[in-house]
Amino acid sequence: MKTVFNAAHAAHAPTHEIFRGRLVPAFETPARAEFLVAALQGTTHAAASTHDGFVVPRDFGVAPLARVHAGAYLQFIQGAWDEWAAEAASAGNTDPGAAFPAVWPAPGMRRDVVPANFAARMGLYSMDSGTPLTAGSWAAAYGGAQATLTGLALLREGERSAYVLTRPPGHHAGVDFFGGYCFVNNVAVAAQAALDAGAAKVAILDVDYHHGNGTQAIFYDRADVFFASIHGDPRTEYPFYLGHADERGAGAGLGCNLNLPLAAGSPVSDWFAALDTALAALRAYGPEVLIVSLGVDTYAGDPISHFGLLRQHFHELGQRLAAVGRPTLLVQEGGYATANVGLNVRAVLDGFDGLALAPD
Repeated sequence: MKTVFNAAHAAHAPTHEIFRGRLVPAFETPARAEFLVAALQGTTHAAASTHDGFVVPRDFGVAPLARVHAGAYLQFIQGAWDEWAAEAASAGNTDPGAAFPAVWPAPGMRRDVVPANFAARMGLYSMDSGTPLTAGSWAAAYGGAQATLTGLALLREGERSAYVLTRPPGHHAGVDFFGGYCFVNNVAVAAQAALDAGAAKVAILDVDYHHGNGTQAIFYDRADVFFASIHGDPRTEYPFYLGHADERGAGAGLGCNLNLPLAAGSPVSDWFAALDTALAALRAYGPEVLIVSLGVDTYAGDPISHFGLLRQHFHELGQRLAAVGRPTLLVQEGGYATANVGLNVRAVLDGFDGLALAPD
């Protein structure tokens, strides 16, 4: 399986985040990708005749992103850091640090009038206070979308599968908001691009511990994209306000959304039972392309998640994904047990390609 590597990820390098109201060291850092690179170099997943064995992303421009995200939102994200830094400089601060949202429009407040105030616009275009916006956030997120579109192009050119090694993740980003470390919804951009290229049906399977609320919302009333997600129960787990089992789609999309929430600490057997249910639904839907939001924060040692998968379980996940028999694009999402994230992802890719589980 070829790996497309978003080298621009390193431009987004937050040092801290706000987690449950406390300032803590950032979980979503460049080290995540560095461990992925280390685990895949020298394997069959890094055997392309390009940079360090990885496929270099092509540049498809911003137009495919605008097919999913609101133009005003993309414009804001592109210029947000410069605006933040200029505002800080005008106050005599030459080292502004990362920008964090601090105020949001509550129900009953207006969203149709875009504020002139920068902090107010940060709130208008965000869903939480835990996603630091840095000098390189746009470059990294844009690069991730281009890497994902490159992976999709490889499928169209005859590859059975492709893996996109990128960060920051994307599945929490909605049409016009960022959050959950996500700025551009990579899998949604790829799904729409596949449809624009002629596919009639696309399926997205999200196996990240946290529900892909942005992906669900983008396609909720459409029948051309089937979204299935296995995740921590939103009654106790982030993102809290979406991901319940009774969310089945709306309008033309009724029946095209499948949420399989599991209680924190659920046994691995329950997780695989949910996977079987999701894969059966995907097969019945009959997609031409399968896109996987590949979060490996379901790992037993993940610091912000509460499932118990081990490396052999990720290998089995890869095997089961391959058995669907569709061109498959795997796009990196979460996974914060940094030293293990690379080995766990490699296990998925090895399982998909029919390779034995590599030793530690």
